[in-house]
Amino acid sequence: MSGKAKEILQMDLYGLLGVESTATAKEIKKAYRQRALTCHPDKNPDNPKAVELFHQLSQALEVLTDAAAKAAYDKICKAKKLAEERNRKLDDKRKKIRLDLEARERLAAEQIQEEVQITRTLEEEIARLREEGSRQLEEEQRLIREQIQREREEMGYHTQTNSGCSEKFSRSNVTPKLKLKWKCKKDDEMNGGYSQDVILRLLQKYGDVLNVIVSSKKKGSAVVEFATVRAAELAAKNESGLSVNPLKISWLEGQPEVFTAASQSGHFMSPQGSLKNERDYESVVMMRMRQAAERQRLIEQMQKEDDEDQAATS
Repeated sequence: MSGKAKEILQMDLYGLLGVESTATAKEIKKAYRQRALTCHPDKNPDNPKAVELFHQLSQALEVLTDAAAKAAYDKICKAKKLAEERNRKLDDKRKKIRLDLEARERLAAEQIQEEVQITRTLEEEIARLREEGSRQLEEEQRLIREQIQREREEMGYHTQTNSGCSEKFSRSNVTPKLKLKWKCKKDDEMNGGYSQDVILRLLQKYGDVLNVIVSSKKKGSAVVEFATVRAAELAAKNESGLSVNPLKISWLEGQPEVFTAASQSGHFMSPQGSLKNERDYESVVMMRMRQAAERQRLIEQMQKEDDEDQAATS
């Protein structure tokens, strides 16, 4: 395309002459004469813009009065208008897409902010529930200990009197012991979730725990020694252990027997009377020595059982 053609295509020839694209050749010439008179170089010798406009009017007359040139110009102008319309529609579509995208981004940002706020609120509520739950658990365990203490004080120990012939607890001078078992694999370093501290925490709410012996060789096994028969009874009856790995609890020593004469005759002694009879039977020092000897014997027995089980499996 020549430079002249490019120059003409950049101009609105009809607009320069002030006529419609449907104007006849006669109308185009008339419009040219009227416009050319106002900007002729002879009338505007010192106005460069007038000279330039006169030149453009001359080009418009040449093209628009030639049928072939006018047809080519009109075709190109029509194509340009169609392209401009397409671009305008495309721009409108792009603008709508951009606006929709911005709206979605704002909505997503608002949702994220809302989720963050909800999550923060939930975390605060969970922390509050944990704190309140801990206080409630401590309060419940305190109430359990108080109830056990009251029952211990009210019931005391059933023992024979000087004049009666009732039976005592079986082996009343033996501290009550429970045997605990749970599922545990041989290579489980966590021992099925049970450690000495875990077992102590589970059982001490029923009463004083004197000793917890967790077998180091036989996985899933332990022996617990209680200070009182009542505490051992409550633990054996009520404790189930961890929900993911429940405990199996059985009596090892000191399980109380059924009462006969004492229960029938109604002879019950207070804790002070029971302690007095025990001192009559055996001094407190001797009782503690016997308990220590029993504890040592129990440890040796468990070690012996572990060695036998290990020898049987090897």
